[in-house]
Amino acid sequence: MKHSAHGLLDEGLGLAMAAGSGLERSCIRPAPATDTIRMGRDLGPVERIEAVFSGNGFSPHRHDTYAIGLTLSGVQTFAYRGESRYSTPGNIIVLHPDELHDGGAGTDAGLRYRMIYIPPELVLEAGRRQGDSLPFVAAPVFSDPDLAATLAEVLHDLDQVPEELAFSDQIARIADGLARNALARPAMSKTPARSAVAQASAYLRENCNRPVSSQELEGVTDLDRYTLARQFRQLTGTSPHRYQVMRRLERARSAMLAGMPIAEAAFDAGFADQAHFTRHFKKSYGMTPGRFQVISRN
Repeated sequence: MKHSAHGLLDEGLGLAMAAGSGLERSCIRPAPATDTIRMGRDLGPVERIEAVFSGNGFSPHRHDTYAIGLTLSGVQTFAYRGESRYSTPGNIIVLHPDELHDGGAGTDAGLRYRMIYIPPELVLEAGRRQGDSLPFVAAPVFSDPDLAATLAEVLHDLDQVPEELAFSDQIARIADGLARNALARPAMSKTPARSAVAQASAYLRENCNRPVSSQELEGVTDLDRYTLARQFRQLTGTSPHRYQVMRRLERARSAMLAGMPIAEAAFDAGFADQAHFTRHFKKSYGMTPGRFQVISRN
């Protein structure tokens, strides 16, 4: 059965609202005029945010996580996979890793939304019984009351670190929701090198502030660089190089949120210079480091 945007708001979010989620208040508040990004207090590699924008919020960019969220007020517009997309309150948005997109408010009333960013390897682990390929949801804006209720639950309180036991259940339910709405994907390798990719990912995270060579990863994983590149993309949705760049950006962004000057944060994260850092930051987050530092808060 299909649901309208308002129907989804009532049916999908209503489940979480009945449990006192508090998102119902967010849905009816008028959006303030000042652009802001509020960062959640999060567990592990998963991030949650609330963003408020008037006009264009992000220039075209891509990231290496699933971006899954709810439009809370206003009209959310973005270009994705060659088309202009629109989301209104109650709709679910799902953006696949490494897909180019922008974002902003579609009307003068502005826009408020909340989003969770989940690494693809966590989606794959949580949905392991679904297969060895990442779930691909072709329609980036859609209705699913059960998934909407789960998202309302996990996004309702950004000021508290999620309880680990509840969070594991929420991620599993999100993975199930993605699989439920995903298209069948072409058959991939029947024996993906999960262990090798996990070892490579861990090594890249631990050494994110310096260049890592293909030869190093070959030694860590016992796979040749080309096999590793294919397996890495199959299981994470991106390349080893881009994975490491994103970990560097996360390190620099955390330092900036803690008050470190942009140039120092860039150097600490292993970027050659501030210009190099700024290019990567804008490509991945859709805005310059300076603008991010101005509008963001923990």
